[in-house]
Amino acid sequence: MSDDNDKPRAKRSSGSARLTDVARVAGVAPMTVSRALNRPELVTDSTRRKVQQAVLETGYVPNRVAGALATSRSGLVALLVPTVAHALFAEVVQAVMGELAPRGYQVMLGLVGYTPAQEEVVIETVLSRRPDAIVLTGCRHSPLTRERLQRAQVPLVEIWDMSDDPLDMLIGFSHHAVGLAVAAHLLERGCRRFGIITADDARAARRVEGFLEGIDKVAGSACLVREVGTPSSMPWGREKGAELLDTGSIDAIVCSSDILALGVIAEAQSRGLAIPDELAIMGFGDSSYAGASHPALSTVRIDGASIGRAAATHLLRRLDQSVFSRSGEVLDVGFTLIDRDTT
Repeated sequence: MSDDNDKPRAKRSSGSARLTDVARVAGVAPMTVSRALNRPELVTDSTRRKVQQAVLETGYVPNRVAGALATSRSGLVALLVPTVAHALFAEVVQAVMGELAPRGYQVMLGLVGYTPAQEEVVIETVLSRRPDAIVLTGCRHSPLTRERLQRAQVPLVEIWDMSDDPLDMLIGFSHHAVGLAVAAHLLERGCRRFGIITADDARAARRVEGFLEGIDKVAGSACLVREVGTPSSMPWGREKGAELLDTGSIDAIVCSSDILALGVIAEAQSRGLAIPDELAIMGFGDSSYAGASHPALSTVRIDGASIGRAAATHLLRRLDQSVFSRSGEVLDVGFTLIDRDTT
């Protein structure tokens, strides 16, 4: 009578189990193991379970490098965002991963920060890993980065921005249009003496440009601008808010992020200012705390999850094509201005 000890096993401690070891333990052909691991829909449930158990017993780890050499595919998609400290970018990461994982792709996450120099370094490192596709935040890059990405010959989606000259696919919204919309909103409620607190990154700068263009259309409007570093913080918002309020000529402050706007709210409340009657405050991003602040923060909502899902869907469609080509496809997902208590 046989028992489990009679079952052939590969060594578990060597760290070098091979596909043939898995096949021997599972009692199937090596080709069947390969199918169960790479195309599980092609094998029966019982076979798939036997192979999975054999993988656990042997400690087998697929050689993705060898697989990439054989198929010209690495199974990696590079997702490059400025930071994961901001909830909006975390939403993008989660959405992209959620769409790609069921199709067998793993996400290689890179943080490109807010400077062209940092982006160049990350792009060089990422391309050395030969990803099958790239999702990259923004569409303003250094000449070197553009050259490298154009030569990469992999599907690329730029997100979170708009451009007339995308490298490949582009999914985002117009920061300039956001600035115009915020200006129109505040002008409509009677504000004329504005302050801006903005992070020193290119996309925030385009929102500032749009805002200044918007208020320039109305006689008697004026604006003071204060810049902070990245990532933004509530203390910076309070500090720069205090500088603007000390001028004695501000009736509205526009911030490049919700966290800066919370700092302005704190400073205004410490001075006993009535919000929004004496001071209107506008944020950007509609973070989870924006609607729960007191007073509730007016802001601009961006659907990061939708951007992430759309980026992944476009990439998967392109990855299914046998011939590589640039598409130039542009999708503007827009934005929503959220009018709450602070305006």
